[in-house]
Amino acid sequence: MPNSVISPARLLCLTLMLMLGGCMFGPDYRRPEIDAPKAFRFDNKQVQDIADTMWWEQFQDPVMNDLIKAALAENKNVGIAAARIMEFQGHYGATRSELFPQIGGQVGARHNKLNSLTLPPPLASNTTRSWELYTVSINASWELDIWGRIRRLSEAARAQLLASEEGRRATILTLVSSVASSYINLLALDRQLEIAKRTAASRAQSVEVFELRFAGGVISQMELAQIQSQYEVAAAAIPPLESQIAQQENALSVLLGRPPGPIPRGRELKELNLPVVSAGLPSELLVRRPDLQQAEQKLIAANAEIGAARALYLPRISLTGLLGVASNHLSGMFSSPARLAAFGVVTSIPIFTAGGIAGQVKQAEGRHQQALLQYEQAILVAFKEVEDALISVQKTREQLTPQSRRVDALRDYNEMARLRYDEGYTSYIEVLDSERSLFEAETSFAQIQGTVFGSLINLYMVLGGGWVAEADQVSKQAVPVNN
Repeated sequence: MPNSVISPARLLCLTLMLMLGGCMFGPDYRRPEIDAPKAFRFDNKQVQDIADTMWWEQFQDPVMNDLIKAALAENKNVGIAAARIMEFQGHYGATRSELFPQIGGQVGARHNKLNSLTLPPPLASNTTRSWELYTVSINASWELDIWGRIRRLSEAARAQLLASEEGRRATILTLVSSVASSYINLLALDRQLEIAKRTAASRAQSVEVFELRFAGGVISQMELAQIQSQYEVAAAAIPPLESQIAQQENALSVLLGRPPGPIPRGRELKELNLPVVSAGLPSELLVRRPDLQQAEQKLIAANAEIGAARALYLPRISLTGLLGVASNHLSGMFSSPARLAAFGVVTSIPIFTAGGIAGQVKQAEGRHQQALLQYEQAILVAFKEVEDALISVQKTREQLTPQSRRVDALRDYNEMARLRYDEGYTSYIEVLDSERSLFEAETSFAQIQGTVFGSLINLYMVLGGGWVAEADQVSKQAVPVNN
């Protein structure tokens, strides 16, 4: 009669055939169709695209370059993002390990005692037996991923890992843009403070002169009060600017991973180079922006989790095995032990779960729908942010020339007002009016200059691009890995 017991070798071959020919439950991922515009409305296509380079170097300020490099090395949020990658690397490794056999060892020693009086006749006697049992064994278990449940979980874990890596790049994108913007704001505030101090000093000299004239009866008290009032306006503008500068330095220090403190300066705002950049095609945003890549990886993970949940409806098959030796004497473990061997198949079949599996499938499908809508929303917001940034860059640039001409005209007006006053053709009220207008125009021009650079930095941020990967490499080289 032929042997009906399946040998381990035959069972292993059958297992491999099932796994190789096995299917994977759940939908395979397909990128959603995106209705992207063919071009951005306000893009300047005649300029050079430098968004794939380290764009901050185009400003030609060595101090800004050093600050960004320091932030990439020391910023705490970048470190947190790197640690999050480490977490998901471990999660992916742990999930993927379930695809392979799990092998362990066991060493045991046990004392056994049997009193024959407890046995029924005729086995009962007054004898007591005792013996020791020593065992050493290797056991193994292997869940056969016939339906692809573990592979789907591994697919989801890998996508989560990639999402964490894109999250790090998104952190770097925001960090570089924030450091550059903060530095530009500092330079703009420095310029406004310089204007306020210069104006206050000039008006203080005028107050001293007119106090002497008032004492000599040359001018009235009303004229002196007007001059003193204009001085106080300029003097009152200084403390808020100094406060804003200190707060901006503190914020920038935190971005650098340092305690709050002073920040060095390089070039003045007017000395910085102002580059021009093209936005490229809207469809390129899908691969340029790390936040969109992160959202897509989360969608991939949610899609894979549907298959893992649906596979719970099907039987789970595991192979188990044991090899070892046993002996009644410890010395016998190395001379003449008894051999132990066991091999088996364990099948777990869900019969009634009271809707438990259906609930898990519904959860997975709900998470997938959320991830899909979040991905589509992120793309819409990205298109909107680029359009807003492009129009902001264009229109703030258009303010520079007329505002510069206004400052020049008011300087001429101020000089002529002083000449007319010195020659007795007008009162000092006209001089004060020209100084007030010039002070406001110069302050406004400094603010517009800062806004122009800030809008350009924001454009680089919302475009993303190859510069993010370059900055990521700089950060990885700068931050030591702690083992």
